[in-house]
Amino acid sequence: MRHRIRLLHLSVALVAALFVVTLGVTGSIMAFEPEIDRWLHHDLWYVDPQARPLTLDEIGSAISQQYPGERISRFDVSADPNLAYRVALPSRLVYVNPYTARTIGLGGAQPDTLARIHQIHLRLLWMSHPDAGKAIVTWMCVAMIFLLITGLYLWWPLKRFSVTWSASPRRRWLDVHATTGITVFAFLFLAGVTGIAIGFGTVAESAYYRLTGSTPSPRPPHVVTTSPAGPISPDRVMDLARAAIPGATPFQIAIPKPDGTYQVRMRFPEDLTPGGRSRVEIDQYTGAIVFAEGSRTAPAGTRAVILTRAIHTGDVFGMASRVAMSLASALTVVMALSGLLTWWARRRPQR
Repeated sequence: MRHRIRLLHLSVALVAALFVVTLGVTGSIMAFEPEIDRWLHHDLWYVDPQARPLTLDEIGSAISQQYPGERISRFDVSADPNLAYRVALPSRLVYVNPYTARTIGLGGAQPDTLARIHQIHLRLLWMSHPDAGKAIVTWMCVAMIFLLITGLYLWWPLKRFSVTWSASPRRRWLDVHATTGITVFAFLFLAGVTGIAIGFGTVAESAYYRLTGSTPSPRPPHVVTTSPAGPISPDRVMDLARAAIPGATPFQIAIPKPDGTYQVRMRFPEDLTPGGRSRVEIDQYTGAIVFAEGSRTAPAGTRAVILTRAIHTGDVFGMASRVAMSLASALTVVMALSGLLTWWARRRPQR
């Protein structure tokens, strides 16, 4: 039995190792994606704080004058007084000093290195077949769980917690493999299970709602009717969003087309995920709240989805869990190399 498990472990590892390492390395980078982006583009992100930032109307007007004919589709607003705002146009992303409305610099329309790393992690950068890429990533998470469980089974009889550096190459690399594996087991197991849940999103979400006896927040039908007075201002929308979900801070507002609604993304202080988990939709002409869902009061199934993503990204406990998940993900390289070297040393004839 043990021999068969070892053979299965080795066979799956030889097929899946490259994918698992790719997911591990890209995941370890993504854990600090905002910080890395600001470090790489320091000159775009950081500004000198002043007394009061300009309104979004004032910033939008300045950007429209600089880029006439280009429709603003989104404002990214930072609560940190040291950081720039971003304004999305069809062909570029404009970094703006929120105190002067001066353009600091431009982000390209094409994905940068971090965006490509993100897409590798999500779908192996297979943009022409994104669903197929996502499916491969999901099944590689399944393979990783299999490797972790069978690895634990193989490790259990000897329970190696250290490396005997003076031993033979095979024993030495096996010790490295086993010690690294047991050290990161819990973190990678959580990453794998939550990755599977994210990959099989519809199935997992349905299961969460069934298990918690909850249902998704209802979304009442709403028809946007244009008004001669035109849409309300983005600043008014931000105020309405704050009132709709008290205690949450809006950080992104999507500007709708004439028949659409404002989409506002928000976060509570305890929400440590960069993308936030609270959202509001607002009629652009009447200011009516079309939909509002805060992460504190969302249905239990929705909160389970939020928790799954926070665990997967390492955001669940803030910086400490991000560091732990990032290091564990990066150590997939050590596990793969030590496993390969153990196998190689075993297959070489002894002299």
